[in-house]
Amino acid sequence: MQKLSTLQPGQTAIITTMQQNGPVKRRLLEMGLVRGSKIKIIRRAPLGDPIEIEIRDYKLTLRKKEADTITVEAQP
Repeated sequence: MQKLSTLQPGQTAIITTMQQNGPVKRRLLEMGLVRGSKIKIIRRAPLGDPIEIEIRDYKLTLRKKEADTITVEAQP
C-alpha cells in the first residue's frame, strides 16, 4: 500500500482508503474517488503539484496534499 501522491505517470492503482473528513471527503466522494475505484496517473506538474488522474473515463486534478490522504494499491 502506498499514497496516491507517490505514483508516477502511467501507473494504475486501486483506491483502498481515504483519511479525509468533512466537506473535503464528501467532495472527493462525489467526484468518484471511492474505495475500489481504478485510477491512472496521467501527469504531474513540474513541481509535483497538482497531479492529473483519470478515473471513470474522466480526468481530474488533485493537490498533492489531497493525494497524500488517499491510500492505493498499485497495479502491475
